[in-house]
Amino acid sequence: MRFNFSTHSAAPTSTATTTTQANGGDKAAQPLKKSVEADPDSLDSVISNPHSYPITIVPNRPTSYYGLTQNGKPFPRQPSCRSRNFRPGSMRRVRRRAVFKNGDCNVVQKHLQRRRVRFLQDMYTTMVDWQWRWTLLAFALSFILSWLFFALIWWLIVYTHGDLEELHMPDNQEESGWAPCVSAIDGFTSCFLFSIETQHTIGYGVRTTSPECPEAIFMMCFQSIYGVMSSAFMAGIVFAKMTRAKQRAQTLLFSKHAVICQRDGCLSLMFRVGDMRKSHIIGAGVRAQLIRTKSTKEGEVMTQYFTELEIGTDDSGSDLFFIWPMVIEHKIDENSPLYNLNATDMLQDKFEIVVILEGTVESTGQSTQARSSYINTEILWGHRFDPVVLYNKDLQAYEIDYGRFNETTQVDTPLCSARELNEIYKIQEGFRTPAFPSMQSGYSCSSGYQTPGRQSRLRWQISVPL
Repeated sequence: MRFNFSTHSAAPTSTATTTTQANGGDKAAQPLKKSVEADPDSLDSVISNPHSYPITIVPNRPTSYYGLTQNGKPFPRQPSCRSRNFRPGSMRRVRRRAVFKNGDCNVVQKHLQRRRVRFLQDMYTTMVDWQWRWTLLAFALSFILSWLFFALIWWLIVYTHGDLEELHMPDNQEESGWAPCVSAIDGFTSCFLFSIETQHTIGYGVRTTSPECPEAIFMMCFQSIYGVMSSAFMAGIVFAKMTRAKQRAQTLLFSKHAVICQRDGCLSLMFRVGDMRKSHIIGAGVRAQLIRTKSTKEGEVMTQYFTELEIGTDDSGSDLFFIWPMVIEHKIDENSPLYNLNATDMLQDKFEIVVILEGTVESTGQSTQARSSYINTEILWGHRFDPVVLYNKDLQAYEIDYGRFNETTQVDTPLCSARELNEIYKIQEGFRTPAFPSMQSGYSCSSGYQTPGRQSRLRWQISVPL
């Protein structure tokens, strides 16, 4: 909006005429008359009388811009083709991970030569790895198709022997004196029933073989052997699927986040593991590996480089007496690949920590393995796990509260890396240390780090001039 001031006379009842010329005076606007009070009492009186303004208002934008049309009606909002859910910068970045939180590996294979032939050569493992719907379908088809196949063979045997002729039917066999290969066979349906009885050794006592046909005796022996082997094979597959280690791993828990805080003056990376069953894992062991990109001296870039992390719980190492949830700790020292990472680097760097829990199932004696992973955004800097094991005096037993399994508490933790923190401690103790580029002019290490999405605050600061 543009404001043009015009000159008015001092007379109480005088009128002023304002003429605006545009485009070199070709077109003149109509005169605008305004009355001005001689002595306004206050500014409020001037504002309350809009015709008393010594101002000519010339709008430089259409009226529809302010929400009103030329007729004074509300301007209708045009439908936007832009989604309301879209906001600039609101697209969530998907972090690449090799192992999902449930333990499944994010790996897809392609360009495998003779893949089907190789999988069929190991048919037992292939069927165990199948989903349940395919395993049950193969279980049912293995019996139904075998019944139909052997029923067709039995029908060919009795047909070639002549048992299906009119005079040789079961109702006419006493009159004609015919000796059939299988008694009480009058068509394909009776052959199918006899196939089921032979394969599963049911033996209702109605249909039996006779010594008249040697091929019938051989086929009965062969089908009986096949029935025993096929039943054992399919039963073994179903039992293996029900008792495999992957099912036991469903009751082994990993904390949703990992945390970093100080323990005994050193930064430590920690996560929690737990077991929901009363039957314990015998000889439980935990391993952790860091997946990170590494460049060699020759310039080779290895995008999936594994580094073993030294972990343990308390002073017992990585072997666990796994009777309640335990916090697994990785001390970030000189041998740790996280030694040079501070809180900011932890959020910006791209890496993944894969944790593996292995042991023997007490009830079945089979080995089991549970997996999970933590990417950089799932590591909380400056947090500590809340205790979940408390002694209940009423029950006279230790009580585990799994409702607080993922609960953490924020604690004061320096935002600097473990390397820089150790340098500060050495300087405070009076040791001489080499000057690092980040500490030539001075160094500060602050705490009070908040998780992403929360407001950060500064609680204390250490400044060491060099």
